[in-house]
Amino acid sequence: MRRLLLALPFALLPGFALAAEHDHDHAHHDSLGAHEHGAAELDAALDGSTLEVELRSPAMNLVGFEHAPSSEADKRKVADARKQLEQPNGLFGLPAAAGCTLAESELESPLFEGEGHDHDDEHEHEHDEDHESQHSEIHAHYHFNCATPEALKALDLQGLFKAFPGTQKIQAQLIGPKGQQGVQLTADQPRAAF
Repeated sequence: MRRLLLALPFALLPGFALAAEHDHDHAHHDSLGAHEHGAAELDAALDGSTLEVELRSPAMNLVGFEHAPSSEADKRKVADARKQLEQPNGLFGLPAAAGCTLAESELESPLFEGEGHDHDDEHEHEHDEDHESQHSEIHAHYHFNCATPEALKALDLQGLFKAFPGTQKIQAQLIGPKGQQGVQLTADQPRAAF
């Protein structure tokens, strides 16, 4: 019994060291201001019947980590996040009356590499590689065709905040018939009008 107790503190040590290192790491990155956990960016443009939406987020917000997924649990989280991102109608609260159908979607992240995610652009791939050593981002780009675009008065990101609770605020840029506007959205204030 005694031996087991002695071994315990050592088993915990690498975890502590890691956690301390991780915190230090974060303090360092956050001071750069570019990659802030809990914060994401969303650009949406409604042009005629075409709606383009682009979401850029630190992977931490969507899957809870930024390293390449190694364990089965990590891989499952990445696959789940990907599945949710592949069903954007629910994430962006597009009103049924607008009749928006997803014409095209593109998901990009170093975390999706090796999941049969192909890159057309070699140069872009290199950029991802060195990006990965610092942070992993997830980029999602969607192209919708809306049958009744005038019914699309707003985006409601409640579904997105619910699906990815690690996301606390989204800086949104909307461009629509009334011009361009920037607004910060949160789970309490998830709607942005065009």
